[in-house]
Amino acid sequence: MPVWVLAIGSVLLVSLVSLAGVFTLSLGRARLERVIFLLVSFAVGAMLSGALLHLIPRAYEQLGNGTLIGGLVLAGVLSFFVMEKFLHWRHHHGMPSEDGHNHGHSHGHRRHGEIAPFAKMNLIGDAVHNFIDGMIVAAAYLVSIPAGIVTTIAVMLHEIPQEIGDFGVLVYGGYSAKRALLYNFLSGLVGVVGAIMALVIGARVEGFADYLLPITAGAFIYVAGSDLIPELNLRHSNSAKQSALQLMMMVLGASVMLLPGLLEGWLAAN
Repeated sequence: MPVWVLAIGSVLLVSLVSLAGVFTLSLGRARLERVIFLLVSFAVGAMLSGALLHLIPRAYEQLGNGTLIGGLVLAGVLSFFVMEKFLHWRHHHGMPSEDGHNHGHSHGHRRHGEIAPFAKMNLIGDAVHNFIDGMIVAAAYLVSIPAGIVTTIAVMLHEIPQEIGDFGVLVYGGYSAKRALLYNFLSGLVGVVGAIMALVIGARVEGFADYLLPITAGAFIYVAGSDLIPELNLRHSNSAKQSALQLMMMVLGASVMLLPGLLEGWLAAN
């Protein structure tokens, strides 16, 4: 029962991140860019550290087959590549370009008060993503509490900038700020369904969580390498000061992810 409580509680905590968009209402664009810049840098370090220094070693302890683990990590990378291609097509159908004009087909002639199709697709895609995140977090707790904590932190850090972006997409697509926050939160709660499904499957299928760990690691590596690092390189200044801040936040994120493992070792020794 404690595993169920911890897993579902953690997923509920991750779901609260969907309300992060409310902070954008009181921040100017310049300040928001600075905050996201720091969060993204921190998330890169946290996700890579969680994958390479915790989840993959833990999977090797459980499975003991390096080739199998490598294949599962690769499966995680490829799976998230396919999922992102499928879910994020909406950014090419109705989202505004950097010049502020819309070049898609679903929003250009939208009447006032009408909800753009890409905003609805955003909600569907985000719900699917949250469902998978819920499964990942719950499966990690089935392996160990430290693995669950590491995975929860990594997922939360990735979700913060993503949920801020999702909030912006919904508002741009025609939803009011309050309705966008509500729908974003309800989408986040879908993660609880994913967590329950993972816990039920894990209780019936031996080794389910062990095999999901390296897939999770592959997902974290993909997100950090494909989405977050390019964001830092392309959208933020590459001055010496900014680069130093990026590195510092990455190291800080990586260090934080080591704490659950250190705590586990300390508890085992005492």
